[in-house]
Amino acid sequence: MSLEPGAAVTGQPAGGAGVTAQPTVTGQPPPAGTGLAVAEPAVSCAGVTYRFGDHVAVNLVDLTIQPGETFGLLGPNGAGKTTTIRMLVTLLKPMAGRISVFGANTATQPMRVRRMIGYVPQLLSADGSLTGRENVELFARLFDVPRGGRAQRVEEALAAMGLTEPAGRLVKTYSGGMVRRLELAQALVNAPRLLVLDEPTVGLDPIARSDVWEHITRLRERAGMTVLMTTHHMEEADLYCDRVSLMHSGRVQATDSPANLKALLGPVASLDDVFRHFTGGTLDGDTAKGGIRDVRRARRTARRLG
Repeated sequence: MSLEPGAAVTGQPAGGAGVTAQPTVTGQPPPAGTGLAVAEPAVSCAGVTYRFGDHVAVNLVDLTIQPGETFGLLGPNGAGKTTTIRMLVTLLKPMAGRISVFGANTATQPMRVRRMIGYVPQLLSADGSLTGRENVELFARLFDVPRGGRAQRVEEALAAMGLTEPAGRLVKTYSGGMVRRLELAQALVNAPRLLVLDEPTVGLDPIARSDVWEHITRLRERAGMTVLMTTHHMEEADLYCDRVSLMHSGRVQATDSPANLKALLGPVASLDDVFRHFTGGTLDGDTAKGGIRDVRRARRTARRLG
């Protein structure tokens, strides 16, 4: 098959049952000299490593994400996805290597990085004892949104997620999909250039998942944001991501568009097949569905499993 411009062969995958091993593919943005403008990367990871004691959670990871991309970081539990995300959003410092967000070093310029990102973590970040509006107002203060424009930013973020009408209700009365949209509103209140979503639809039923993605897609198209996401739902990654990286045992095994990765395995291959091929792993089943308690339970499980 023909790969994206600049694609490189870098190693061997974990392999999957019934599939012939193929080289690891790294799809890259257009190289210099092609006549296409190359902007400063939204995210650049070079040789990034992190350990928990003797366990190497992230091992020499290299990634480049271009402005305006929706980029998926995929892999089984324990692959190193969330640790990579936590380094990127300045919650952890790389033990080796470098991460930059629009040119700002996450280790040496954390405040500058934080002003450019919105982060929706796996774990529940909305307070059920507050109203939706109060939750977003709290995040506006945490992000140091100027007081003069704070109220307008809060209302704009709520409106972008379709939450203007229920904004005055306590969050503990929200459905799971509404809670996730509220968390997105919290992440958007500082008008970020990069939106980082760690399992954005975990614990949601298919209808709520579709609703959340409809809002994310609309916002990305309108604001030109870059989106980095992790997910165990391969159909989400296939449908919404421009490119994906497959992680396994702390390393990036392959990076390319979903279409190119599927083509490596044949005309009828799915992204599920690609996942199993490059990670040797299995996909999680659909999680419980419902309201705020189900979302909280699913995220606690996800954290325990890595």
